[in-house]
Amino acid sequence: MRIKTIVTGIISTNCYVVHNETTKEAILIDPGACSKNLKDYLLEEKLNVKGILLTHGHFDHILGLDGLLQMFDVPVYVHEEEKELIEDAVLNQSKTYTEGYVFTKAQYVKDGQMLNLIGYDFQVIHTPGHTKGSACYYVKEEEVLFSGDTLFYASVGRTDFPTGSTSALIRSIKEKLMCLPDETIVYPGHMGATSIGYERQQNPFIQ
Repeated sequence: MRIKTIVTGIISTNCYVVHNETTKEAILIDPGACSKNLKDYLLEEKLNVKGILLTHGHFDHILGLDGLLQMFDVPVYVHEEEKELIEDAVLNQSKTYTEGYVFTKAQYVKDGQMLNLIGYDFQVIHTPGHTKGSACYYVKEEEVLFSGDTLFYASVGRTDFPTGSTSALIRSIKEKLMCLPDETIVYPGHMGATSIGYERQQNPFIQ
């Protein structure tokens, strides 16, 4: 598995291009914009995108969908509890920062569901708190977790947006993420990567 981080959009969101180096098949995680550097990378690497995973429905994680779906006719996955937010321009904050954007063609997934994509099993872990339908994606065999805006390096996601909850966020991290192996590398929605082991010892929000 190869993971390329491309920072996109007006709030510097990490879009992850995850691809199988043998088959050249790829998935995208949280495309905050359909930027030139993202499109150029996909074309230069001759990647065959097979799907898009969303950790949640905030505008800065979804504004690239339309442009990318014109290039690749693929399914877009998001947790079922995020349907209300992703389909509402006020709730997903796009009305605040742009003219407003909604996405209504997602395929909704459930907690614990396994998505077999590009030769890997992506486990859906529902982690409400940043939003009601926030989810992380765990690939056990590769020891990686895509955490969206739930868990950051030495920090956690905001909870002051619609459907957010501080108590739910901390509970999600403690009960659903801190049980993962220490060596699990965490790829968050913003800023740099970290590990479960580091966060277990150093993150002040979950001590």
